[in-house]
Amino acid sequence: MNRSKHRHGHYRTRGPEKFNPEDWWDRRRNGHGMNLYRNTRDQKIAGVCAGLADHFNVDHWVIRLAVVGGFFFFNTLMIFAYIGAWIALAPRPKGGLAQTAYRYDENLHQDRPVNMFRYQMSPSDRLRTARQRMDEVMSRVSTMERYVTSRRYELDKEFSKIDK
Repeated sequence: MNRSKHRHGHYRTRGPEKFNPEDWWDRRRNGHGMNLYRNTRDQKIAGVCAGLADHFNVDHWVIRLAVVGGFFFFNTLMIFAYIGAWIALAPRPKGGLAQTAYRYDENLHQDRPVNMFRYQMSPSDRLRTARQRMDEVMSRVSTMERYVTSRRYELDKEFSKIDK
């Protein structure tokens, strides 16, 4: 909650910020900041399952099977959840107009699309990984320095001149 100082010196508490529908529709249009869209190209009903499968990077049949299983176990609740997802997820923009958010994956050493269940490493883990990489680099540099300053390097250099 936000607090503001009243004119008499004591604090007055204000409630949470009001819900702004335009902000929600903007977030929906931008994939809720997580590249979460309906896949209308590979859809069976509304593209919800295909879109969730794209988001979680699994085959479409896996999500569809989970939804069918949900229909058997949760009946009406699953129907409402599917309709809610249909409303909450915008169709993926055509022609690559979607602004895909990427985050660097330390394990794969590449950028990957943001996913709601793919968490970043903690800062201490990232620092530990960076320190290990730096130690490896320093070890290679020191090995290279030892070689370049050794007599073996001079000998190899002279032999390479003979080979030409």
